[in-house]
Amino acid sequence: MTFDPNEAAPADSGIFGLPFSPEDSKIVLIPVPFEATTSYGGGTSDGPSAILEASKQVDLFDLETGKPYEAGIAMLDESADVRGWSDRAKALAAPIVESGGRDTDPRALKAVNDFSEQMNGYVHETTKQWIGKRKIVGVIGGDHSTPYGAIQAYAEAFPGLGILHLDAHADLRNAYEGFTWSHASIMHNVMTRLPNVAKLVQVGIRDFGEAEFDMIQRSDGRIHTFFDARLAHARLDGMPWREQVDMIVQELPSKVYLSWDIDGLDPVLCPSTGTPVPGGLTFHQACSLLEGVVRAGKTIVGFDLNEVAPSPDGGEWDGNVAARLLYKMIGWTLKSHGK
Repeated sequence: MTFDPNEAAPADSGIFGLPFSPEDSKIVLIPVPFEATTSYGGGTSDGPSAILEASKQVDLFDLETGKPYEAGIAMLDESADVRGWSDRAKALAAPIVESGGRDTDPRALKAVNDFSEQMNGYVHETTKQWIGKRKIVGVIGGDHSTPYGAIQAYAEAFPGLGILHLDAHADLRNAYEGFTWSHASIMHNVMTRLPNVAKLVQVGIRDFGEAEFDMIQRSDGRIHTFFDARLAHARLDGMPWREQVDMIVQELPSKVYLSWDIDGLDPVLCPSTGTPVPGGLTFHQACSLLEGVVRAGKTIVGFDLNEVAPSPDGGEWDGNVAARLLYKMIGWTLKSHGK
């Protein structure tokens, strides 16, 4: 197999224009085109395909992490079952979402939750399978409900791990709008159902409810949230970002899983995401956070990237930013393993 990273990627090539199979790769990506409970803007089920297409324009030499592609990176084919579950669940959920959860058909609600559980099962079993083959697995959503099964598999494999959660939202709502597996409930489900997760460290949070704030306060330190406003005020008062990164990272245990929602970034970088919120991290701040995890000697065991939605007018900006962030996530993950 001949491959020249300096040549343009063929149209039929894999993620980042690479020719690797999952078996030949250290990094295996699971696309999960699922957005059943999206409560504002839509389109995240097309996030994996947008990232795949945009990734072929990413130069493969990275100043900070070198040549991540050499370890092998491959994305699995999308599951037609997952796409079908998403389409059917989204149609059933639409009237409930439009009413803000006030007009609930119990049968429709149960069906949506059942489809979400099927998706969770698929992601869990697929992640577990590739972990068993000594791969580093990343989930590419879809909405932010999609990585629950992956986090479950990683918590089983690495008891005591911590989650570094980048997001505009706390995602600690209990069964939002009646949906047990809502994208707004992912971290509530993780923290109440997965005791092997020792710590949740949240960064960039700037949109949350009182009940979510109370859950953080009552967690006895198991949830440590670095609210975006407080980080921004500290920077305005002169605190360097590097010091903030060190403060964030020291809250994490030695094994770290990254759960990153693209809307944790400044929305100028992801304007088409479903629920953009002013504020957030710059691209370089997000990359510096990844570097800080590795600088502290932590190991990134797995990751997900979610809530990427293509522009409705066909623009590729969101996919472009996401593909480049994904390559940085992969590069620093490999660096944390000494690669």
